[in-house]
Amino acid sequence: MDISIEIREKEIGFINACIAKEKWALKIIYEDHFESMLLVCQRYANSDDDALDILHDGFIKVFRYLDKYQPGTSLQAWIRRVMVNTCIDYYRRESRRRTDNIDTAYHLFSNEADAISKMSADEILECLRLLTPAYRSVFNLYVMDGYSHREIGEILGITESTSRSNLVKARTKLKALILSKNNRNVEGI
Repeated sequence: MDISIEIREKEIGFINACIAKEKWALKIIYEDHFESMLLVCQRYANSDDDALDILHDGFIKVFRYLDKYQPGTSLQAWIRRVMVNTCIDYYRRESRRRTDNIDTAYHLFSNEADAISKMSADEILECLRLLTPAYRSVFNLYVMDGYSHREIGEILGITESTSRSNLVKARTKLKALILSKNNRNVEGI
């Protein structure tokens, strides 16, 4: 029992140091969570540069609102939630700028069930980035972050059925992109 009280007190002290903008404490949070949060941002961004912009915006929010964090809960999960929300804000900004027709979906069938295992993580990320922001956001929120269609609808300001439809179209488009990329790789051998 004494151990858990001691850990909680240390965490509260650390969080208070962050709230007081102590550089050493902010640096620890940034360095400890940089890589994992960059991966979250890359799934939503159009490029690595955009992902870094989102990441830095997210860390600014983390540092600004750290007083809202409840000690004793998972700091990593709280930071991840802030990052996902920052990614959603990015999606909203991008979707206002975009004028492409997002209802176009490509259907492609392949007997090759193992196409994705032949790809590197960078190649898969590249395919994700080729999805429209609407498809990419719904795909990430549902598949990667575990949100329900109802929650996605509330977050993105769309209906639940639109979320379901965008997920189906995102999966179809992603499958076509992955198969197309694999076909180019096979032809290049």
